[in-house]
Amino acid sequence: MTRLRTSGKRHRQYEPGSTNCARLLIIAVSVILAACGQDNFASTAVSRSNVQAPHWIDDPAAGPILPITAEVDTSSHLVQLGKTLFHDTRLSADNSLSCSTCHDIEAGGDDGRQVSIGINRAEGDLNAPTVLNSALNFAQFWDGRATTLEEQAIGPIHDELEMGTNLPAVLKKLAADNRMVSAFDEAFDDGMTSANLLTAIASYEAALITASPFDHYLLGDVDAISETAKLGFDEFQKLGCISCHQGRNVGGNMYQYFGIMGDYFADRGNIRSSDFGRYNVTKNPVDKFKFKVPSLRNVAVTAPYFHDGSAATLDEAIAVMARYQLGRPINQAQVERIVAFLETLTGEIEDDLL
Repeated sequence: MTRLRTSGKRHRQYEPGSTNCARLLIIAVSVILAACGQDNFASTAVSRSNVQAPHWIDDPAAGPILPITAEVDTSSHLVQLGKTLFHDTRLSADNSLSCSTCHDIEAGGDDGRQVSIGINRAEGDLNAPTVLNSALNFAQFWDGRATTLEEQAIGPIHDELEMGTNLPAVLKKLAADNRMVSAFDEAFDDGMTSANLLTAIASYEAALITASPFDHYLLGDVDAISETAKLGFDEFQKLGCISCHQGRNVGGNMYQYFGIMGDYFADRGNIRSSDFGRYNVTKNPVDKFKFKVPSLRNVAVTAPYFHDGSAATLDEAIAVMARYQLGRPINQAQVERIVAFLETLTGEIEDDLL
């Protein structure tokens, strides 16, 4: 196993103006969910006077966050072909970028930039989300426009600001490489095709699952995380963070408005189309400023944060969430405990996936 590299990394989603009735209803429901999240999970919270393992250890599926337990086959020809393609710059128009350019597997699965840079040094308008554990997401991209990893893989290839090419052009370049042709023939009965290229990349991405110390804690190892981290998990639940960040991926399983309890975008200013989130897919006005809730796995090494990369540090991101999503005051001691918990979500990558 290789621990995710942390050195050199910088610690890194309401409609402004009038709000219609539908938005008010959704915001009200969200607030109720946050409150219910606090009450419903209160019995699983760690006692401040007697820090111990959560009571659902005997039945991990009963807890708000589910542990990663499955073993991943990382050595198959398919996964290894996908790994090769993921790191192959021939997937870009000018052979300058690979998937790994924006998704550095050793450094959290992202690029550490506020927004990503494509071919010809073109600047994108969104922060690159981590590719690690992306198979556990219910949809891909901040706006959820892809429902599978294969759909996600084709997006950057065709995007003029990212790789700026197309699958036939990519296949033409790869077909001139006898070793690549042989690798496809070994992994697929029908050899090198567009569909198989996407399947290979998706298979590699699906193997990028990172079990963490917190998973060991959930499964019964009470010493897997520190006492401060246990208190941080308690804080995380009581504040209501757990209402959106739960499940096996600690997020990645719902859409939510950025700015339930405050007008984030009016306060930040300079609203762009990329801030519309899910609306850009559905064209339904009620979906403006709604985004896929990101996974918090490996969050301590994937700065900067949010779709716009506006929070440079984890401390800052927690403070923004407390203000705009929960509407609750939070002090530095609370922030530090939550950071300690979030750091336990940093997992490991199998060496043969690097």
